[in-house]
Parts: sequence; structure tokens; C-alpha cells
Amino acid sequence: MHTTRSVLLDWLRACIAAFQFLTRLPIPVQIDYTDRVFQRSVIFYPLAGFVIGLLLLLAGNGLSFVLPAMPAAVLLLGFWVVLTGGLHLDGLMDTADGILSHRPREQMLEIMKDSRVGAMGVIVCLLHLLLKFSLLYTLLDTGGMGGVCILLAIVPIWSRWFMVAAIHGWPYARRDSGLGSFFRGVTKWHVTMSSLVALFATTLLVVILSTWLADSSVTSFSFTKGLTIIFSFAIGTILTGWILATYISRKLGGLTGDTYGALNELLETLLLLGTTIFATSHM
Repeated sequence: MHTTRSVLLDWLRACIAAFQFLTRLPIPVQIDYTDRVFQRSVIFYPLAGFVIGLLLLLAGNGLSFVLPAMPAAVLLLGFWVVLTGGLHLDGLMDTADGILSHRPREQMLEIMKDSRVGAMGVIVCLLHLLLKFSLLYTLLDTGGMGGVCILLAIVPIWSRWFMVAAIHGWPYARRDSGLGSFFRGVTKWHVTMSSLVALFATTLLVVILSTWLADSSVTSFSFTKGLTIIFSFAIGTILTGWILATYISRKLGGLTGDTYGALNELLETLLLLGTTIFATSHM
């Protein structure tokens, strides 16, 4: 009995660690961040994405109800950044500074360690946020956050799932330094369990979507189409994520903590782009 309780507490700590690391949600629990906790926490990354997605959906619905699409999109984007504390944006800027410096590999890694942000990091971040804003604005302007726009909530699930796949699937570029070094014990089992969490969370959202639209005027959605959506998100994430991670790994000789964050940001925007195309084509 005591052993079972200890095991459950270990997994609870790992879940809390995932939320504390990936979000700025107030969870006032002190966790001892050991390598074991870090490695187990990746299983719950899609769950953290699920909660972020639901919060974005609720915020989007509330904002679109009281504001025009453009200010609502700005505030929704700001809320999205606040939810993560800009953690992944920081990784995107550092990665852009390093890779776009076109220096030798070791110098790229040194540039990425610099706490100062360079010109390329600022430019990439600005263009990235502008694109994200334009996609959110399009979703809000074409039909609020109801209907197929609930798919926005699925985006953070799969972008965070790929972070787990990237941790296991590509070598770590730094030998003994950097936050990402804590994750080097992540195995195929962790990726498999994280995949199951992502599939469960996405299926739950599809069920919510099908229930939401059951009594509405939107009759084109069905659970079969929902399964197609799940498949599309999974395949789209794997293909685009593999291309991005492979490119970055070839440049740096592997991935780092910064590049995990960059991959999350880039995948969020690319998946959001796909969601926007789907939503606008079905209006």
C-alpha cells in the first residue's frame, strides 16, 4: 500500500513538474527537480498543452464575444505568451541568433548561450508573432471561436508532444551543460506514453467538439471527420517537426533546450496555419 502511494506521488510530482516548467499557471507546490522527475515529466507535456489549449479556447470565446476580431486577437496572443512566460519564444530567438549567424557550429552554440538577444532573434520573433496574430485574427474574424475554430485547442497538445519526440529522436548538442541535458535519459517508452496522452487529449477535444456542434446549425462535422482531424494533426506534426528538427540538428550537431522551445513555437504556428486553412475552407 505504501509502495503504491509512493509510486502515485512520484507520478504526481512529474505531472506537476511538467506544468510548472511549461506554463506559468500558479501551482504552489515545491518539487525536487531531479533527473528522474525531468524525464518522467515529459509524458505529461501533451496534458499541459491540453490545458493551455482549453484556456485559449475559453479566452478566445470570451474576447470575441465583447471585442472586434483585431483587438481580441491581440489580447488572445498576449494571453498565449503569458501562459508560457515567453519560455519558448526565448528559445526561438536564441536559436535564430545562432543558426542565422552562419558561423561555425561551436560559435553558433556559444551565441545561443548568450543571454543577450541579437538582431536576427528580434526579427524572427517579430515576424513569428505577426504571423501568429494574423492567423488568430483570421479565425476570430471568420466565425468567432465556435465551430471548427475549437481546433485551436489541439495545437498546443501536438507541438508539446513533438518536443518529447525531439528529445529522444535527436542527439543533444551540448555535452554536459544546458537545461536540456536533464532530459537525456528520455527513452522510447517515455515517447510512447506521451503519444498516448496526446491521442487521449485530442480525442477528448474531438468529443467535446462533436457534442458542441450536435445541436448547432453546423452539420458538416461528424466524429468520423474528428478522427480524420486527429490523424491530420499527428501526421502534420511528425512531418513538419521532423523537417525542422533535422535541419536544426544538422546545423548544430544536435538539439538543445533552446531548440526544443523553438520547435514548439514553430510547430504551433504551422499547425495554427493548417487549422486556419481548414477553418476558412469550411465556413
